[in-house]
Formats: sequence, structure tokens, C-alpha cells
Amino acid sequence: MKLKRRIAGQKVGAVGLGCMSFGGVYGATTEGESHACLAAAIDLGITHWDVAEIYGMGISERAIGAYLAQTNAPVTLATKAGIYPKPTRHFRNDAEALRRSLEGSLERLGRDSVDLFYIHRREADRPIEEVMETLAGFIAEGLIGAIGLSEVAPATLRRAHAVHPVAAVQSEYSLWTRQPELGMIQTCAELGVTFVAFSPVGRGIFADRFPRREDFPPEDFRQANPRFVEPNFSANKAAIAPFQDWCRARGWSTAATAVAWTLAQGDHILPIPGTRTAANLRDLVRADDIVLSAQDLAEIEAILPAGFAHGDRYSDAQYGGVERYC
Repeated sequence: MKLKRRIAGQKVGAVGLGCMSFGGVYGATTEGESHACLAAAIDLGITHWDVAEIYGMGISERAIGAYLAQTNAPVTLATKAGIYPKPTRHFRNDAEALRRSLEGSLERLGRDSVDLFYIHRREADRPIEEVMETLAGFIAEGLIGAIGLSEVAPATLRRAHAVHPVAAVQSEYSLWTRQPELGMIQTCAELGVTFVAFSPVGRGIFADRFPRREDFPPEDFRQANPRFVEPNFSANKAAIAPFQDWCRARGWSTAATAVAWTLAQGDHILPIPGTRTAANLRDLVRADDIVLSAQDLAEIEAILPAGFAHGDRYSDAQYGGVERYC
């Protein structure tokens, strides 16, 4: 991979790997399939891997840990904690819960430390300053290399960064999810924080062929996601089809172009598209070869203007813990 970005003090490939799908969120997978994808990532220069405790309740972390035990591949690892599904889905950022989660993640990953540790969702009633003190303590103990926050508001980032430097903020960002442009991307640039863009391919909507609802297994995240539910789903496909044609006319895949668009929004932005397969990953990394001109960006904006999407990016149930700031 030619292009590089920085995260947690390390230089990595400009496209990272989101590992949520290894945990079965978009349908069943196998450790063998996950390992083939991870091997392809190494071959392609994708050296930043992002996972979380809740992805399959440890399944994704175990798959990565087993692969690293076999290969000792040189990667920058990030994991996340703070979402707990039982007895009902809730969020905890207290020191006891975060330590227990971190220790579990390190065991599954087969590591003594992790390069980057995120608060996956903020516990609203707990001061972020207290949480940062806990995380700074983990750095002092050598358990984590840097601190990240996920799905927070710019004001929360500023408060947190005043206590201890925040290395990364992670939020959904793509051609159909542009809220981070209303403050977070700018705040990250100002503070020297890497903005990590998850779902830059819109959970598969920015593919050369649209996903089909009838192929979604019952556990698929998209089953209840408003943008993939009718009539929104058909409306979104109709809106995106001209962008597919635009990409095809240039010899670019739709997915790689969507990732390239994300890269073009700032040198401090690191997209982490997720996939279960090596073949899809090879397509996604072609974003590294796509240089979008000012004219290209203007044409894309005309086809897919900010706010074009039909439906919210999460259902009410899925939105829990996300800080809305606009």
C-alpha cells in the first residue's frame, strides 16, 4: 500500500481493517475464512486492525489472536469496550468493568498490551474526565499504548483531551453518513487526533451489486436498520445507482471509490472497511490507487449530495449510547 496514515503514534497503511464481521454480525463465518482475510490484509499492507470485545462476544478477538499466534504478523491492534449486552444492553465506563474487559481482550488476542483501546460507547452519567483517568492508568501500567473514543461528540473529545491526549475518535463516516463533517472531523484535525471512519462502504450498499434483503440471515445487523428496510432500501438503491455507473465508467469499483472518497476528506482520516473475505478486501484496497480530482469530488457530490440517504443510520434500539451533537 503506497499511502500511509498515522494512528496511536504509528505509521500504518491508509486503509485499515474493521473486524466486526468476523464475529457473525452479518452472518455466519468460520475461523478459516477470517484467517484467509487476515492473511490477505498482511499481503496488501493493511496493518491496522480494529476489533471489539462485543464482536461476537470475543469471537472476532479469538480469531485474530489465533492468527497472530501462528504468524506473529506486524500489525497495530485496536480493541474496544464499554458495551455490555446482559441482562439488557447497557454501557459501563467504570474502572472495574473496563479492566475486566481489557484483560479479557488481551487474553483472547494473545497479547500483553494493545496499541489502542477505545471506549466503545460513553456511559452518559459518568464524567469523561474520570474515564480518562482510568485509561491513563492503563497506559501507565503498560496495558495499552493509546486511548480512543467511539461515537462521541466534539465537546466530549475536547474535555477528554484536556485530561490526557486522545489518539483516535471512531465514528461512522461515508458518502451517506456525513454527520462527522459537522464538527468532529474538524476538531480531530485541530487536536491532532486520528479520525477513524467505520463503515465507509455503507455496510455494503456501495458495492457494484446491491445486497439483497432476502440474503440477509436473521442475525444480520441490517435486518432492522432503517436504510435497509423498505421503502427506504429501494429509494437508496435508486439514488446510488448513478454513482455505480459513474465509477464503472472510470474502471473503478464502487466500493473502492467510496473508500477513496473517505480518504480524500482529510489526511488525518483512516477508513476501516470491514469484510469477511479476502476477495472483497483486495477490491477495497484498490482505493489506494484512486486519486480523486477536485472535479471528481464535485461530480460525486452532485450525484450523492450530503443528506441524500433515505432513513436514519440506526434504528432507535441501535442508536443507544451514540452522542448526537447536531
